[in-house]
Amino acid sequence: MANKSKSYAKQIDDAQVMLAGLKSNIDALAKRGMTAEFVANLETGTANAIAQNNAQEKLKADLKMATASLDATLATIQKAMSEATKVVKLELPQPQWKEFGIHAKK
Repeated sequence: MANKSKSYAKQIDDAQVMLAGLKSNIDALAKRGMTAEFVANLETGTANAIAQNNAQEKLKADLKMATASLDATLATIQKAMSEATKVVKLELPQPQWKEFGIHAKK
């Protein structure tokens, strides 16, 4: 199931469909070596994949929220930096601008 061309949700859905089919036909498939233990392991793996996928989706949402918060903070900082740069340029002589990290000419 490590098929990267399919989304995680699609891979999980495929496993659930396979699992349902195996459970419904376990007697017919037993003669080819399909065991209840194999089906149980597939069921456990599928349940684990669902839980991990849900956790990953939550982390993605948390990351988006954190990124939005960081963007807002940086926008506020940039606005303050712009204002500070204007004040420094208006009040202090150009040779002193480097002290403030200003490398502009004018």
